Amino acid sequence: MAEVNREKRTKTWLYVAWQVCNVSMSLFFALATYVQINDPDAGLWMVGYGVPAALCLLIGVKPRVTESLPWRRLADLHVMISSAVIGMLGWTLYKERITNIFQQEEGREFSGLALTVIWLLLCRHSGRGPVGMLRVSVAIAITVFPFVTWLYYYVNKELSSSWPSHCQNAI
Repeated sequence: MAEVNREKRTKTWLYVAWQVCNVSMSLFFALATYVQINDPDAGLWMVGYGVPAALCLLIGVKPRVTESLPWRRLADLHVMISSAVIGMLGWTLYKERITNIFQQEEGREFSGLALTVIWLLLCRHSGRGPVGMLRVSVAIAITVFPFVTWLYYYVNKELSSSWPSHCQNAI
């Protein structure tokens, strides 16, 4: 009986952690959507981050939503289009031999889209059954990374001093 209760608590903890990670990523993607307001091609990037923000919020509210056809189709469409753009941006970064990707517009766009794709793939079919320890552990690591990175660049102004003005004054 004690073993069953311990297993049930573990599943409950994993379930709550999964929801918290999705709400956190929804907030991050919403923030990423907001800071695009000054970008020359803001509409494109606001959709690129706004769609994952909405999809993650839905998972945070109702984790089984990933098994609904509309959620899957929208997520798959976003992953497909984003993967094509990631390929084009990656080729540009490779061709121009750019190594410090956060100092280049294309590098930041590449990284942001890659994060949305990785997250949506991690979420795919997460509503089929109980989320496992591996998925939640990866989710926690991925969730912490963008917030820490953003805070690091925000605190260390010299790192972002060479960015275009539309990247420096959104927040």
